[in-house]
Amino acid sequence: MRCRSCGTEVADKALICYRCGAATTDAKYQPPARRRTSSAATLLATAIAIALVMMLAIYSGRAGVSNSSRFATTGVVAIAVLVVGLRAWARRR
Repeated sequence: MRCRSCGTEVADKALICYRCGAATTDAKYQPPARRRTSSAATLLATAIAIALVMMLAIYSGRAGVSNSSRFATTGVVAIAVLVVGLRAWARRR
């Protein structure tokens, strides 16, 4: 058999060419194609996360120490953590 890359004669059972290192056959198993997320969706999620963090910073600076303000601050932080967590989970998939 001849190497597809350099034309050197190699053994029929060879997996790679001894001269150039090219594979003599195609891989049996191809890796799955990676799905790409849309850049618009990524940009939107990032903008929402940044807006929530900025709103938290502004609100916590203006708010007093009342119970309702603590509840609102906790809610905004929880939403921001949820958005960041969902983005991280989506990247792993």
